Amino acid sequence: MTLTGHSLIAGQNVVGDGKTTFGFNPATNEALEPAYTLLTEEQLKAATTAAKEAFPSFSTLDPETHAAFLDAIADNIEAIGDELIIRAGQETGLPAARLQGERARTTGQLRLFANVVRQGDFRGVRIDPAIPDRTPLPRADIRQRQIPLGPVAVFGASNFPLAFSTAGGDTASALAAGCPVVFKAHNAHPGTSELVGQAVTKAVKDAGLHPGVFSLIYGPGASIGQALVSDPAIKAVGFTGSRAAGTALMKTAAARPEPIPVYAEMSSLNPVFVFDGALKGDVDALAAAYVTAVTGSSGQLCTSPGLLFAPEGEAGDKLAAAVARAVAACAGQTMLTEGIAGSWTAGTEALGKADGVELLGQGRPGDTRNAPAPTIFGTGVDQFVSNHVLHEEIFGAASLVIRYKDVQDLLKAAGRIEGQLTASLHLTEADYPTAAPLIPVLEQKVGRIIVNGWPTGVEVGHAMVHGGPFPATSDTRTTSVGTLAINRFLRPVAYQNIPQELLPEALQDTNPWHLNRRINGDVVPAAEKAEVSA
Repeated sequence: MTLTGHSLIAGQNVVGDGKTTFGFNPATNEALEPAYTLLTEEQLKAATTAAKEAFPSFSTLDPETHAAFLDAIADNIEAIGDELIIRAGQETGLPAARLQGERARTTGQLRLFANVVRQGDFRGVRIDPAIPDRTPLPRADIRQRQIPLGPVAVFGASNFPLAFSTAGGDTASALAAGCPVVFKAHNAHPGTSELVGQAVTKAVKDAGLHPGVFSLIYGPGASIGQALVSDPAIKAVGFTGSRAAGTALMKTAAARPEPIPVYAEMSSLNPVFVFDGALKGDVDALAAAYVTAVTGSSGQLCTSPGLLFAPEGEAGDKLAAAVARAVAACAGQTMLTEGIAGSWTAGTEALGKADGVELLGQGRPGDTRNAPAPTIFGTGVDQFVSNHVLHEEIFGAASLVIRYKDVQDLLKAAGRIEGQLTASLHLTEADYPTAAPLIPVLEQKVGRIIVNGWPTGVEVGHAMVHGGPFPATSDTRTTSVGTLAINRFLRPVAYQNIPQELLPEALQDTNPWHLNRRINGDVVPAAEKAEVSA
C-alpha cells in the first residue's frame, strides 16, 4: 500500500494546509518518509461535518450489514500483511512479535464486536406492554432501547499503534455502537495509522456506507485535538494517553454549550501486594516474573506494575535481593519516542532523590537510542504514604518496592493510593484471612483485582474491565476493553404508545432482528415467540 502523507477525510486524501511532520525511528532518531501534512482547524470541519451527515444512515444499519462491515475491517487489516508490522516497528521500536500479537488483538476485537452486533443484547430492548384496565390508573405501552450517541472523536495512543489506535478498541466499540468516528492519529506513528486508515476506508466503501462513517486526521495535538472535542458535531470522545492531556480534553468537553462525555484512560501504578505465603515458594521465579512485567515493552504499558508491596523481615529481604538480581540482568529496550525516554529519565531522577527512597537494582542501557536502563527503587510504607512524588506514574521500565509490617500498613497504603486500573495479590490459602480486609478497600480503588497473576496482558472478552477510578480513567463506570466498552457510546430512549408502524425494528412486536428482549421484566430469548402482552 502507498503512503500518501495526508489525512483521509470521508474517503478522500486531503493535503493539510498546516505544517508537516514525520514519524521517527526511536532506535536512531531518524525521520521516516513520507512527510505528513497537518490539517488546520478550518479543514477539520470537513471531517466532523461528514461524520454528522453519515450518522442517520449508519446508526440505523441492520445487524448483518453492520457486523459484516466490522468483519471486513479486520480482513482488510490482515491483508496488509508484513508491511504493517514493518512500518509499525520502524515508528515505535517495538519488536515484530509484540506487534503481530497486537494486530491479532486488533482484528480479534473487531470480530468480537461484529458478533456483539449480530447478537444484539447491547440494544437493551425492554418492553412494558400497556395495561389499559389497570386501576387506579392504566399503564401505557412503554418500550426502551439503547441508541448511538452520534459521531465520536477517538485519539490514538502512543504505546499501542494498533490495538489502541486507528481501528483499536475505542474505534471498534464506537463503530459497533453505530457511531461514525473521526480518528486523530498519534504523530509518533503516522504511517501505521495511515495503513490501517486505508483498510477502514476500503471497508466503508465496499459496504456502500456513507463515506463520513470514518475519517483519519493528522494535526497538532493540542490545537486540532481541542478543536475536535469542541466541535458541536462530536458527541463523545475516546482517549488513551497522559493524565495532563486527558484532563485538558475533559475540561474542553465540559465547557461546551452542550457538554459531552470524555472516556479517557490515563495514569495507573497498578500496585502488587505480596503476602507471606507467596514467599515460601520460589522467590527467584516471583522476582523474575515481577521484573518481566515491569520491563515488558520497555514498561510502556498502562498495566505495568509501578508498585510492589513486600513484607519486612528475612523473607521480604530475599525477595528484594532477588528483584535486584533480576533487574540487573536486564538491558534497556527502545522506548517509543525521544520525548517519552526523556520523561522517563526525569521521573526516575525525581523518584531517586525523594526522601527515604533508595536504588534497589538497575539494569544496563540498551544498544539503541532512547533505551535507558530498567530501574527499581525501594522505600517504606510511611514514606510512601507521606510523599506524593512516590505516587506519580513513571511511564517506562521503573517501579518501586515498598516494605510493610502488617495488614494495617497495607490498608493504610491502599487507602492512600489514587484510582488505578488494577491491583494484584500474590498469596496462598494461608494468607486469605490477612488479605480479606484488603479486598473491599481495593474495590473502591481499582477496576480489576488479580490473584497470583500480573496485570500486563489484558484479555479482550465479555467480563473484562479495563478502567478504574480517576485518574486511571475519567469515568469509573466504564471500560475501554471488552464488549462492555460499547455502552460508552449509547444512551437509552423510551417510546410510549408508539404505533407499530412507527417503531424502530428493535422494538416491534414481530422482533424482525431476532433480539433477546426483556418483556414485563422477564428475559425472553430471541428464539422464543413471545407474545407482547401484559
